[in-house]
Amino acid sequence: MDEQIITCTADGRRLDVLLSEVAGLTRSRVAGLIAQGCAAVDGKPETKAGAKPKPGAAVVLTVPAPKPAAPLPQDLPLRILYEDADLAVVEKPCGMVVHPAPGNEDGTLVNALLYHLDQLGSIGGEERPGIVHRLDKDTSGLLLVAKNDAAQLSLSEQLQQRTVEKHYRALVEGHMRDAQGRVELPIGRSHADRKKMAVVPVAEGGREALTEWRVLAEGAACTLLDVHLHTGRTHQIRVHMKSLGHPVCGDPLYGSPRGARVERLMLHAWSLAFNHPATGERLSFTAPLPPAFLRSLEKNGIMLDTRGET
Repeated sequence: MDEQIITCTADGRRLDVLLSEVAGLTRSRVAGLIAQGCAAVDGKPETKAGAKPKPGAAVVLTVPAPKPAAPLPQDLPLRILYEDADLAVVEKPCGMVVHPAPGNEDGTLVNALLYHLDQLGSIGGEERPGIVHRLDKDTSGLLLVAKNDAAQLSLSEQLQQRTVEKHYRALVEGHMRDAQGRVELPIGRSHADRKKMAVVPVAEGGREALTEWRVLAEGAACTLLDVHLHTGRTHQIRVHMKSLGHPVCGDPLYGSPRGARVERLMLHAWSLAFNHPATGERLSFTAPLPPAFLRSLEKNGIMLDTRGET
């Protein structure tokens, strides 16, 4: 929420009494704001809560936007696949938000990281310590976490240069015409619904986005894909698959209510490969498909082995 500017006309009462009534705040809260220099009378700062401006004077109160509280460590279950002095590779479960935000102030991956790891990079600030890239709340799978600023800069640069290789498993509606393909369409905020992303021309604010896909298996009315994400736009796979007419199964934003019966959003960050920021060694990791994902595949006629391979 942005700062609020509240204006009124003095009527002979104390400044804190007048402003608390107009702003709908407690007198103590208003008194604190006045003491911080957030009030002005006829354009001049007034720091005394008991001041009585002359009737007719213009009074302005600026209420600063609330500062997010620093996230606290929480003992939440977290699978750590790899950890050293510079980084960690963790598996985010479906339903967990990556970092605190309005409506999700705790119970996030960041809260869990603060509990389980001894340190985190500071470049992302208090709300996003160590976060190099993100996954949607209902997407499960692998995430890179930086434990110091040098590692965070290196990993972020690798993402920008597209040397981090990310593959996903996605169950999509219907059957693909071809065995493999690519989508290269710019993505931006939807003009029709600001809560959604959409294919948007670059001239209208869209950013280039490239997704490659390959068919792994087919069910009765759906298809399991390996999706290679070359760029990292918000909702990229979900938007690109919808643009092909094959939305991700279980997608509450871009999917169809008459689609395949599944337990969750059928999108999982399956594998991750990158260069270690300190040694340069190429590292790669794989996260098996979660039980709910496997159950949903089986309900739709796709059987995999215990590792989630076809």
